[in-house]
Amino acid sequence: MASLPGANPAWGIVLRADMDALPIHEANDFTHASCAHGIMHACGHDGHTVMLLGAARILMGMPQLPGSVHFVFQPGEEGGAGARKMIDDGLFEQYPTEAVFGMHNWPGLPAGHFGLRVGPIMAAGSRFRITVTGKGAHAAQPHLGLDPIPLACSMVLHCQTIAARHKDPVDPAVISVCMIHAGDTDNVIPDSAELRGTIRTLSSELQQKLQRDIRQMCEGLAAAHGAQAEVTFFQYYPATINTRAETALCEAVIRETFGDERTHADVPANMTSEDFGFMLEERPGTYVLIGNANAGTTAQSLHNPKYDFNDDIIPAGVQYWITLAQHYFRTRQQKSVSGA
Repeated sequence: MASLPGANPAWGIVLRADMDALPIHEANDFTHASCAHGIMHACGHDGHTVMLLGAARILMGMPQLPGSVHFVFQPGEEGGAGARKMIDDGLFEQYPTEAVFGMHNWPGLPAGHFGLRVGPIMAAGSRFRITVTGKGAHAAQPHLGLDPIPLACSMVLHCQTIAARHKDPVDPAVISVCMIHAGDTDNVIPDSAELRGTIRTLSSELQQKLQRDIRQMCEGLAAAHGAQAEVTFFQYYPATINTRAETALCEAVIRETFGDERTHADVPANMTSEDFGFMLEERPGTYVLIGNANAGTTAQSLHNPKYDFNDDIIPAGVQYWITLAQHYFRTRQQKSVSGA
């Protein structure tokens, strides 16, 4: 956390970069590949940190801004809800903030292009754990037990029915079961089976509905077969929802600085999740995407062992942060003078 004081301390903005890596073993063999086994920057957070550090260094050498810029280098974005923890620790009380801004590299956009939209740009997300408890038995005598595995398999399929049939077709939702575990050997029916996965929606209301429906389905299906199901939801992230005025400001900055051809003003919402949504629940602001793909190529996706942050986009990211801070406070002064 660093703060650059402005002339009016009541006027403050947060510029946020995430810092954490991922538990992935890097498959690249270039010299800047991770030296830590099983850990790599597969989401580009090291690049985000560099861009914000560059902007901070340049802004420090410029004339004082009308308001304060708070540089947030946030830990724990990848599942740790670091943004929520910083808010709970008094981020906005210690550093008065009118608006918050975030940026993430995006392999789906050409390098140095920018994407943004008003409204949800990333999904609300939660994780779930479903434990189905039956009764273990010999594999040759299933009638003496209560096999939890067929029930767990049915629950996987029913989750997809919920995603497809329990909501308006135009309201996006993704339910993914990504982990299944049951038993420790091939000739014993286990006592229990466990499923783990995620729910992604663009609204908290639909998120809550799908959680209720999954719980009801699992408990009902288990009860119908004389088994038990325990359903737990955790690690909730709200949708990342950009506010209209701040997004218009960011779009103007991008168009004026980089041109219309590098401005994508209505990118589709993405079903990945981002804990910057917690900050946007507290303050107005905007989350933008900066392209990571070289011309004529498709960059490796985020969270991929072959992912590589494109260093060529660093100057554009630095320039965006600097121009955004300048433009924000110029607009803030104009509103103050006009009484708006």
